[in-house]
Amino acid sequence: MSSLRSMPAIVLEKARQLELRSIDMDEQLGDLDVRIRIHTVGICGSDVHYYQHGRIGPFVVKAPMVLGHEASGTVVDAGSMVSHLKIGDRVCMEPGIPDPNSKATRLGIYNLDPAVRFWATPPVHGCLRPEVVHPATFTFKIPENVSFAEAAMVEPLAVGMHAVNKSRIRAGDLAVVMGAGPIGMVTAIAALAAGASRVIITDVQQEKLDLAEKLGPIRAVNITKENLASVVDNFSDGWGAEVVFEASGNARSASSVFDTLCPGGTVVFIGMPNESISYDVVGASIKEARVEHVFRYAHVYPSALKLMASGKIDVKPLITDTFDFEDGIKAFEYAANMSPSSVKAQIVLVK
Repeated sequence: MSSLRSMPAIVLEKARQLELRSIDMDEQLGDLDVRIRIHTVGICGSDVHYYQHGRIGPFVVKAPMVLGHEASGTVVDAGSMVSHLKIGDRVCMEPGIPDPNSKATRLGIYNLDPAVRFWATPPVHGCLRPEVVHPATFTFKIPENVSFAEAAMVEPLAVGMHAVNKSRIRAGDLAVVMGAGPIGMVTAIAALAAGASRVIITDVQQEKLDLAEKLGPIRAVNITKENLASVVDNFSDGWGAEVVFEASGNARSASSVFDTLCPGGTVVFIGMPNESISYDVVGASIKEARVEHVFRYAHVYPSALKLMASGKIDVKPLITDTFDFEDGIKAFEYAANMSPSSVKAQIVLVK
């Protein structure tokens, strides 16, 4: 029996050209797969970047591609060997599927597998369509008290949690997060959940900073109006922050990560600048700074869902804009020119 299905989708034809049109998808349901009816999909910064530029680094859109990778939905079919999921289960999906036999996967760092197939990364289609087939291993049941909208936030939250895990943050630590975009916000709340006593978050958009201060013991710093080092000194008695997360992707910001770090502290680079940064080796050396980098995430989804279910992490305030599937192109136009008061826009496929 043919597995070819025609379905509506939000398709990036080329840079600056999106279409909501029918597309043929050939996805065979295997014994270890589930078929999922998509409910909610978040618009990621990478989706917007592909929309605006048609490429991210070496990943170039050379053929029409369905966008979207932050998703939740409902299982509508399951392969014969799937035992932990059943039809009707509400789920969210980890969008990167590695080669199970690769060395990276066998070492447990499957996010670094060069052969990983990641939704909406050329040439792999994303999930802004009514149905997907996905490996059950990378599909996770949503707790009863977590909504579809919140579950679609697990993907960006996983980035922040992975960064926090890499930082080895300890209870009582002071953390600095540079950048109050979606990833900066989820990194801040993940750091608090991990035991940080306080987070200092920076940005130039006051509206985002005002929202950040409502998420917990977070001190917002508008770097056009305040001196970050002075604020950090005030909270640390001049010692500095134990952890600095660079989540802005701004080259100037990234070059100053060691300025507010305490001796022996840790810097985690999350954002990816579009240009080379000036790395202060001397500044890092005299503090014996430990420097970490993150690429997506690994082994995080179950913990993220548990933290949401327990109430230790609340992503609801970050979901600021919701669009119907029929208005998907309008949603991307909005996300490409987002209001300073907005953080995360989502598209809902099931009414």
